[in-house]
Amino acid sequence: MAKSAKTTVKKVAITRTKSGIGAKQNHRETLRSLGLKKIGDTVVREYDEITQGMVRTVSHMVIVEEAE
Repeated sequence: MAKSAKTTVKKVAITRTKSGIGAKQNHRETLRSLGLKKIGDTVVREYDEITQGMVRTVSHMVIVEEAE
């Protein structure tokens, strides 16, 4: 049997900085999926492949910082 490898997933704090008014529909939906409803909202998420793709989609509307 293979041993289960412990991998530490980095956590990031994602903060919304811009409005979704005038943005594409998929950008607004991505912000909602991240849990960012209003400007200034911050969420802490694991930085896996899914989150990386979402952040890449709305990178012009959010700030990403490493969380503790």
